[in-house]
Amino acid sequence: MNPFVYLNSNDDTGIVAFGQRAYFEWKTQSTWSDVDNFINEYKGHYIFSALSYDLKNDIENLFSNHPLFVEFPKAIFFVPEYVIEVNGSNYQFVAGVENDASKAIIQEFLQKIEAPTEKNSIQLVPTLTKEMYIEKVNALLHHIQQGDIYEVTFCQNYLGNGEISSPESLYGALNKRTAAPFSVFFKWNHSYLMSASPERFIQRSNDRIITQPIKGTIRRGDSKQEDQQLLEYLRNDPKELAENVMIVDLVRNDLSKIAKKDSVVVDELFGVYTFRTVHQLISSVGAEVKNNTSFATILKALFPMGSMTGAPKISAMKLIEKYEDFQRGLFSGSVGYIMPSGDFNFNVVIRSILYDTFQKQITCPVGSAITILSDPEQEYKECLLKVDAMLSVLNG
Repeated sequence: MNPFVYLNSNDDTGIVAFGQRAYFEWKTQSTWSDVDNFINEYKGHYIFSALSYDLKNDIENLFSNHPLFVEFPKAIFFVPEYVIEVNGSNYQFVAGVENDASKAIIQEFLQKIEAPTEKNSIQLVPTLTKEMYIEKVNALLHHIQQGDIYEVTFCQNYLGNGEISSPESLYGALNKRTAAPFSVFFKWNHSYLMSASPERFIQRSNDRIITQPIKGTIRRGDSKQEDQQLLEYLRNDPKELAENVMIVDLVRNDLSKIAKKDSVVVDELFGVYTFRTVHQLISSVGAEVKNNTSFATILKALFPMGSMTGAPKISAMKLIEKYEDFQRGLFSGSVGYIMPSGDFNFNVVIRSILYDTFQKQITCPVGSAITILSDPEQEYKECLLKVDAMLSVLNG
């Protein structure tokens, strides 16, 4: 398997894991007890994980029939041989023995991402034309008008073929452009994820769980004055606020399934956060988890994340399957890790490049939230804004 993962918070800290002492991969016959059994067996160790969006089919009575262009398993949990904390240009082994071979691996990786040299000329094209996209958004607006859903995150896929000689260098270029706080580089078998995610899915600290959905996006301005004007527009736009609050309500409901009574709290509503390429509305919702609640129980209550599905969640996921033309796979899923203490931290896989070295297939899905106030033309422009960084480094 030879897994390798780097979770980069872009505040000069990050964590690298590679090698494989043990792993669990979700198969057709797998059960949620298998997940908890693996986690319990390796309690006290670092356990890293990648969760594909299509794991939804093993939580609810759903299915995925579209093509999957870059394949990862539905769920992976692995105990690495080496875990390394990165702090700026320094690093420290916290699991595994530091030796010449392991030092060479981490040093080479850090060098490639810090000084990316690869130049690519790979063109991706959307699998939907603009006209097709707008037609599908209008169909989803009809579902909203009929009361089938209130909100749905509808995605389109950018697809192409080409050879990326150094995925590490490409990730480095993407990260330098975006500096996102939940950035991830992940390799499993012949598939790679290079993610510039700004979004946290869930974090556990002792008995407290938080989730931080992003809903609401606007571009950065060309001047300080324009940038401030755009930020204020985002802060007060009824459509963006409605997007956010509907998902906050959904997340509150999901958390209530595993929370102690009266412990679900909206810690922050409509927080405005600025990144290199966009401003975002981010809310934070927390809860005290019930005693002895297992990881699988938490995951089944919250996954897939509300920000990438819609409300009501199951109805939205059914319409996603109906109107999208690709299987999301690891996109809209999550990558993260469980610490030896049992605390954990997982991101939302968005703003990402996925690459299959065998098929030379490259994909960059991108989406936006559709509500009753959505203008299909503006939703299309939002997708272009979000995908720009990935397309630029692929053709830069």
